[in-house]
Amino acid sequence: MNNQYDIQLDRHEAKYIIPPSYVPRIREFIKPFCISDPHGQGEFPEYVITTLQLDSPSLSLCHAKEWEVVNRFKLRARTYGSDPSAPVFLEVKRKYRGCIQKSRACIPIEAWKSDVIKRPESAPVFWSKKEEAAYIEFIRLVKLIGAEPVTLIRYTREAYMGKIDHYARVTFDRKLQYLPTREWDLKGDGKRWFSMDTGLAQNKMNKYSGVVLELKTLSDAPQWMIDLVIEFDLVRTGNCKYTTAVGLESLFRGTPEMPFYGMELMTY
Repeated sequence: MNNQYDIQLDRHEAKYIIPPSYVPRIREFIKPFCISDPHGQGEFPEYVITTLQLDSPSLSLCHAKEWEVVNRFKLRARTYGSDPSAPVFLEVKRKYRGCIQKSRACIPIEAWKSDVIKRPESAPVFWSKKEEAAYIEFIRLVKLIGAEPVTLIRYTREAYMGKIDHYARVTFDRKLQYLPTREWDLKGDGKRWFSMDTGLAQNKMNKYSGVVLELKTLSDAPQWMIDLVIEFDLVRTGNCKYTTAVGLESLFRGTPEMPFYGMELMTY
């Protein structure tokens, strides 16, 4: 039985950091080619994404991104929207050269706890064999590198989908925040979150909070997406939210030799 959670995608992503003033103009540009993401709410189709990033004690997944390792992956638990009953998605996001592959398994929020990761026999029943396989692969990778929670990342996403394209998405991410954590909780209630959409965080000499524009397609980008890049003179840039959070925390703590938690990380 297939459902909306039984998903595995091979796609390409391009990211750009743009001034907020570009957003209304780009909305107008894509209007003939896109529709609002049905999961979004409000005047513009927005929803909140909260991600719990997992990594090894030596932050091997973070370093793999920094060093641009050709074949790398991320491990994360993610919720979409602000509904407290929304499920948790366990996601493995792989990148090989320029191609992205993402697989995920859905965990009902009432079943979400560390045992789902540490004791696989406690996992709920999945909708399909493919989703079950995605869960098993997630657990395998967690155990392989000894992954544990490192940080929570939260942001607001405005999302659009191509009208006629097999797969084409345009998203604007803003209000980017992170929270260092070693807990399996995805809420972070009552704790201090830190901004990571400043010029410093984005390596930009500007005085505004940049918006992260992402263009996502399959192997061939539609012509309107190419025209969009040309029209706004967009310059592609790497913008990994996880490595940005790690870098900022390392900077604030003054521990460049051991990013994020400093030498405390050795006590995992």
